[in-house]
Amino acid sequence: MAGTMQGRVVIVTGGGSGIGRAAALTFAREGAKVVIGDIDAAGAQATVDAIRQKGGEAVCLQMDVARSVDIQRMVKLAVDTYGGLDCAFNNAGIEGPLNGIVDTEEDAWNRALAINLTGVWLCMKYEIPEMLKRGRGAIVNTSSVLGLIGAPGSSAYVASKHGVAGLSKSAALQFARQGIRVNAVSPGLVLTAMTDRLKARGISNEERMLANIPLGRWCQPEEIAEVVVFLCSDAASNVTGHVMPIDGGWTTH
Repeated sequence: MAGTMQGRVVIVTGGGSGIGRAAALTFAREGAKVVIGDIDAAGAQATVDAIRQKGGEAVCLQMDVARSVDIQRMVKLAVDTYGGLDCAFNNAGIEGPLNGIVDTEEDAWNRALAINLTGVWLCMKYEIPEMLKRGRGAIVNTSSVLGLIGAPGSSAYVASKHGVAGLSKSAALQFARQGIRVNAVSPGLVLTAMTDRLKARGISNEERMLANIPLGRWCQPEEIAEVVVFLCSDAASNVTGHVMPIDGGWTTH
């Protein structure tokens, strides 16, 4: 895939770690100029440094996807630094409260929806106008395997990720004739800091969870990144409105 994103300007939210960092590095490897937004300033800068060490171009800013003003700053940084915007990977998210419907506190529910769902909407709200100026664009949003199936507990996360899947389809239909493709990825069990936190809290039973995975293993962030970059590339020029599981066969099982 060498050079499939050559010269493209790409935004990656949540690019300071995990899937976001892997995607930012992969976009840069393919020739993209990368703008990284993350609430973790040090993590975002570490990703920028890693890209620059390999000869790539990247900038970053500390931001919260739940804040409209921060997203506008991020898009402005892309335009001011690199002259426009071609692609976006709206990936930032949190696990939220790990409770069922009755036990979830309102503030925790609202925060999870603000980051995981409203944050994706706000990103597209300000990214798409810049893409329209180019006459084309590609967006990938991060849903989850739990945006395709249900699960007891984690009600805010499940609801928000189902919302991302639906929002992505709606945006894909609205902007298809204007040259903008919108897709979503639905990762399954991925080795990230989020899953490390779940394991540490005793919430993630590895043996039980892997029993649901036909491939029988965890996914690496880099495996998600390769699919994201493909969906943003011209190789996926006829793909839009697709919510793609990357889950080792979990949803099929």
